[in-house]
Amino acid sequence: MILLRDGAREVETLLIERTERNEDPASGQVAFPGGHVDLSDDSLLATVLRETEEEVGIGLEDLVGPPHYVGRHHASRFALDVGVFAAELGERSHHPRPRSLEEVAHVFWFPRSALGRTARVPRDTPAGPIEVNAAVYEGHVLWGFTRRLLREFFGHPAESAGPPAEAPPPRPDAIS
Repeated sequence: MILLRDGAREVETLLIERTERNEDPASGQVAFPGGHVDLSDDSLLATVLRETEEEVGIGLEDLVGPPHYVGRHHASRFALDVGVFAAELGERSHHPRPRSLEEVAHVFWFPRSALGRTARVPRDTPAGPIEVNAAVYEGHVLWGFTRRLLREFFGHPAESAGPPAEAPPPRPDAIS
């Protein structure tokens, strides 16, 4: 869910920083509130509303109207297709906060203008450490799928990932 609000100077997006856990492949990453479809969900909209409530305590009553479907986007790192919705947070909404510290370590507002400042930062990936394009705001590193999706959402031009500063070493279990 791309949750938006009018900040003090510009539009801001609510992001979460995931709790660091060994069993979570996205451990410690900055992301949107969201998650997987549950068998009890009767639609993607039901999933996004349930997950947003579970992760940051924001429900339909906190929004200015129902979320709008943005589209389906592929998250290649996780080999997932992600249904993306966007909604505006109402003026009288609850204050977003982590509902479960097992999943969400921090909740913060990311200003739109921070997307325009690109830094190269090291990240660990399944293929090994590489340098990636990122937006860094108040110590939070936004990169990969979430950054790409926000840049597209706000109409920033696409950019190439650029060559890594150093190619990762081959994994010992990799087959050539």
